[in-house]
Amino acid sequence: MTGQRSAPAPAAQDPAPAPGLVFEAVEGGYGSATVVRGLSGMAAPGEVLCVLGRNGVGKSTLMKLLLGYIPCLAGRVLLDGRPLDRLDPPARRRRGITYCPQERPVFDDLSVRDNLTLMRHDRTLAAFAPYFARFPILERRLNQHAGTLSGGEKKILSIVRGLSEEERVVLLDEPSEGVQWENILHMAELIAERKAKGVAFIVVEQNLAFAERIADRYLVMDQGKSVLAGPRAEIGRDAILAHLHV
Repeated sequence: MTGQRSAPAPAAQDPAPAPGLVFEAVEGGYGSATVVRGLSGMAAPGEVLCVLGRNGVGKSTLMKLLLGYIPCLAGRVLLDGRPLDRLDPPARRRRGITYCPQERPVFDDLSVRDNLTLMRHDRTLAAFAPYFARFPILERRLNQHAGTLSGGEKKILSIVRGLSEEERVVLLDEPSEGVQWENILHMAELIAERKAKGVAFIVVEQNLAFAERIADRYLVMDQGKSVLAGPRAEIGRDAILAHLHV
């Protein structure tokens, strides 16, 4: 009697691509200077990755690598498993990434109103009512040139513009810089609301108290490298401070 052949084992399947924004061993810098060295991290939908570190360690350079403003010399950036490396910043924006930079966060020569509505199909202000409720100063200064605002007020204007775009990934570079604590708390509330809707955030910060309110994951940098990374629940304040105060 001829024996029966056993059924072939099912082929192993590749794991599903990670949703959200992922960067793997990215490196880059300016000219011959490599500033970011082999950094990896991710922000899944509904999560905040806080990138911490002292001045000059490469945090803002990392953001520019993620946005495509400077090319990755190594590694790759993915959105929902799809590589972004060949896409320029406008194309990455069309994929669903919005960016609020640390420097020149607003268009100084435009009014507050125009800064808010410039990139919107609907130039009305109806969508901004929840933001004006928290930051009434913006509504009072709609017709004022943004360049006349204080540094902290410009940051508020920038984050309101960015969050109102309702993209699925938001990159914030030092959003709390120069902002009063009361308004920082309002920023934290807005981020929490957007997280609840599945938005992924990568936030560069030096204000640890603010980071502790919003972070799900930490990435602490020094000299362009990761020196501490992981879920917030596994990383204590003292461990972070040890690197920030070196």
